[in-house]
Order: sequence, then structure tokens, then C-alpha cells
Amino acid sequence: MSGDLVLEALVDQCLDSSPVGWGGSSRSAVVPGRPAARTRTQTDGPATPSDLDRTEANRALVAEFAEKVLKGADYSVLTNYISTETYHQHNPEAADGLDGFGAAAAKWAEQGKNLVYKTVHKVVAEGDFVLLQSEGEFGVPVAYWDLFRVADGKIVEHWDVIAPVPAELPYTNGLF
Repeated sequence: MSGDLVLEALVDQCLDSSPVGWGGSSRSAVVPGRPAARTRTQTDGPATPSDLDRTEANRALVAEFAEKVLKGADYSVLTNYISTETYHQHNPEAADGLDGFGAAAAKWAEQGKNLVYKTVHKVVAEGDFVLLQSEGEFGVPVAYWDLFRVADGKIVEHWDVIAPVPAELPYTNGLF
């Protein structure tokens, strides 16, 4: 399967598996009844992996970012991982750039929805794209699917799905 098809299938799976996420199977990042920080959709941006020779370096960068920043909450090192010049955000509630994401995170915290990452289950990479599959809390127990694009050793783009973890699953093979 080509990189384009793998990425599209991954985005479709993440969006379709989210019971509340960002609009179910709709690919629009604008959620009805919720003002968007901007109108970028969940499928905007590059879709073909590039820099295939950087796959392992990019996987390592995102894995370290997940451990130190997302799980460890050490925001003092944030700019070691995320570009201060270009950071395209596809979450409908967050604007581009670190300031935009910081403002959204502050708003969520006021609503009792802190971004808490407890376990990283998988880090899948192909070239400049790295998928992080994690679980934690966002007001309730959730599964996180974060897709990052890396350029020149920094995260420059981010797509995500945040899905509540049901108390009981309709199957026995687990969520992760």
C-alpha cells in the first residue's frame, strides 16, 4: 500500500473510531455548535510521506517529546521539539503556533479538561509523519491519536483525535 493510502486509511480509522472526536466520520474540523479557532480541516496539509531516510530519527524525536513533554509535563523543553516558526494545528479548538495551542490548553483547563498523557502505546513512523497512540485523561479517560509531521528536526504540524474510553468495550481484543 502506498504512503498516501496508508496515511488516508489511518486518518479515516482515527476519525471513524472516535465516538465523539472531531465529528465522527466527517472530516471537517469545524464541529457544529463549537466555534473553530480557524477553518483548517483534519485532512489539510501534505499527505505523502517524505524524508523516508529520517523515519527513525523522527520516531525518536516524537517518542522523546511524548515522554518528556506530554507524559512528563516538562514544558520548559517544548521548543526543543516543536518549531517556533511553523506549527500548523488541525485541532478545531486550537489556533496555529505554540501560542494558539497554549491558549486552547488554558481554556480546556478552565473547563476541567487538562491534557494528561499516562501511557504511550505505539509510535508509528513513515518519513516525516509520526503517529502517537496514547491514553490518559481529558476530563474523562481518553485515547489519544496524535499525528505529527516533522521537518528539519522539529514538529511542524499536528492532527489529533481525542476519544473517550468506554467503560466496557464491545469486543475482547482491547482498545490498544
